[in-house]
Amino acid sequence: MHMLGPGNRRVGGFLLAVAVVGASLWRLFLYVSSFVDAPHGGTNIIVFGDSLTEGIGASPGHDFVSLLSRSLGIPIINAGRSGDTTASALGRLERDVLSRDPKVVVVELAGNDSLQRYPIDETFKNLRTIIGRIHAVGGGVVLVGIRGGLLSDRYKSEYRKLVRDTKVSFVPDILGGILGDPKLMYDGIHPNDAGYVIVASRIEPVLGAVLEAE
Repeated sequence: MHMLGPGNRRVGGFLLAVAVVGASLWRLFLYVSSFVDAPHGGTNIIVFGDSLTEGIGASPGHDFVSLLSRSLGIPIINAGRSGDTTASALGRLERDVLSRDPKVVVVELAGNDSLQRYPIDETFKNLRTIIGRIHAVGGGVVLVGIRGGLLSDRYKSEYRKLVRDTKVSFVPDILGGILGDPKLMYDGIHPNDAGYVIVASRIEPVLGAVLEAE
């Protein structure tokens, strides 16, 4: 067996360190938006979404909204409702978000649109309207991306266009690497406690950047 000398071991250790740093930077690149959608008023942080926001599959206090609230040390309103599509969420936007003096709104929707095969144009028109109405009252937006299909992502290019046009902060493919992993899933759609920890960890740096930009 060929043994590595001290010099080779140092080179090997350096390359390993570079690989670890590279992986961390790649993860940061994936999950931190190039836009920081700073708020222009408001008082409340709200997460507006569907069953993922509501926390289906999590034990009490381990949904990602609760995890974010504890980690950031701030109160966060959970405005998630199981089963919501972008259309049904738009119908309650005034009551559940705009009437609550939003400072920053994390928007997590479109999963049910994908499952129910809603027209893509309709889904992204609704998201654009939701973002526009939040911006109109001075709120910043963190948009959470959902993969639009298991075999191919029908939403990827649409999210890219929406983010470019509206300049919202963005967390892409929130369930990437979680969906389908039995160690991280409660059922075929929702994460378990361990999965929600990852969801929260992906949103936290983006939300944190928005709050710091206030």
